[in-house]
Amino acid sequence: MGRYVIRRTLTLLLTVLLTSIIIFALTQLLPGDVAKLVMGREASPSEIDNFNERFGLDKPMPVQYVRWLGGFLTGEWGRSYIQGNPPVRPLVTERMANSLRLAGFTLLLAVPTSILLGIGAALNEDSWLDNAISIVSLSVVGLPEFVTGIVLMNIFALGLGWFEATSLVSDTMSLLDWIRILALPAITASFVLIGYITRMTRASMIDELKKSYVRTATLKGLPRPTIILRHVLRNALLPTITVIAISIGWLMGGIVVIENVFNYPGMGSELVSAVEKKNIPVLQAITMIIVFIFALANLLADLLYALLNPRIRLE
Repeated sequence: MGRYVIRRTLTLLLTVLLTSIIIFALTQLLPGDVAKLVMGREASPSEIDNFNERFGLDKPMPVQYVRWLGGFLTGEWGRSYIQGNPPVRPLVTERMANSLRLAGFTLLLAVPTSILLGIGAALNEDSWLDNAISIVSLSVVGLPEFVTGIVLMNIFALGLGWFEATSLVSDTMSLLDWIRILALPAITASFVLIGYITRMTRASMIDELKKSYVRTATLKGLPRPTIILRHVLRNALLPTITVIAISIGWLMGGIVVIENVFNYPGMGSELVSAVEKKNIPVLQAITMIIVFIFALANLLADLLYALLNPRIRLE
């Protein structure tokens, strides 16, 4: 187990390293001249040269990459090209904290709900309950996030006043304030996850229920709840864990639409802003964080595989 963790960690680091090369190369291929875009059309050639020299854009690409990666690893993520050139790290870490709150709240809502629905559908295969759960789960997956968000906002925020219509956050908010702000964006994001995780749990549960060890346990007189919870569910959750791990990466960077609908200051909305303004240091930092979180989530998923099913020989 220990050797496996070390090997997977080294693989994670290699993956992040290779991804950093791709990220840096792609940001250099963005159309337009960065200095001219930031300084404006009326900027003189000397002003543009000063801008390039200040941010190291006059250096060869390999030198720029080494400086950028070295700075990123040491916590020096550079300075933004706009808004007075503030440091990138405080801006991105603040947005990352907001995204982690939203992602955590979304998973807290979606994962238990999805697993319970999947179990209920599998235990009542082909019944009205199974059909109802399947129809609802497929329907919520097909709904565009902006449609779901706007509907929820009109009903529960503007209509009933139970939650906030916009997600303006501050460091002085209480836990209740955070719940009121995160509820609607998290529910909107949960609809997508619930559909996928429910279907995966249902399919895995049905497959496990048909295996011989379930019949053997039943003939031995084990209670039905014991068979389901201690044996079937542990094995059925293995593919579900993979879906959850992938969902973490999506939550950190892929809920751009939801963040824009609710005006939530997360990494997704900041990523879109960085692309529009060609704010390359911010774009690179956010993308690297998303890649690292996604890779770390997959590593944790592999470790959970071993905990849920000791038959898997990781070494």
